[in-house]
Amino acid sequence: MQVCVHATILPEPRDDDAMANSYVVDPVAVVSSSRIEVVDDDWDSVTTSIVLLPPFTEEALRGLHDFSHVDVIFLFDRVDAGAVTTGARRPRGNPEWPEVGVFAQRVKHRPNRLGLSTCEILGVDGTRIHVRGLDAVDGTPVLDLKPHMEEFGPRTRIRQPAWSRELMAGYH
Repeated sequence: MQVCVHATILPEPRDDDAMANSYVVDPVAVVSSSRIEVVDDDWDSVTTSIVLLPPFTEEALRGLHDFSHVDVIFLFDRVDAGAVTTGARRPRGNPEWPEVGVFAQRVKHRPNRLGLSTCEILGVDGTRIHVRGLDAVDGTPVLDLKPHMEEFGPRTRIRQPAWSRELMAGYH
């Protein structure tokens, strides 16, 4: 499995080879889950496995079991490129919530279709990590895994608008 990610390196076009402005990202793992439909809520109700892909072996996961959580970066590969949002919209189409830009929400129709979840680690077994809270469906490519460390989290109080708390009340 290979995922091509094209990223402009400089703000102005270059005359160099187009490949100089592109990256190729190989998934490190794939999601194994009983959840096959993209639905916005109840991700904590499903236990999911993240299965490493070759050339990675269980050695790549050594010590991960000592952490309570893992940050999972994945590709929303089921999102149609034509459905990507670049401007503002009302989250979940709710007319009671304000129109906010794509970078002020965690919508799956993102410009680069990248997802990020901080998941509880339930166990590590060989090349498989069992997690809770991963909002990805079966077969989703996982681009990277990082142990979650408090020191990389916010060092100040978190602030967020009321609409986002209302939305998240039904998410888990």
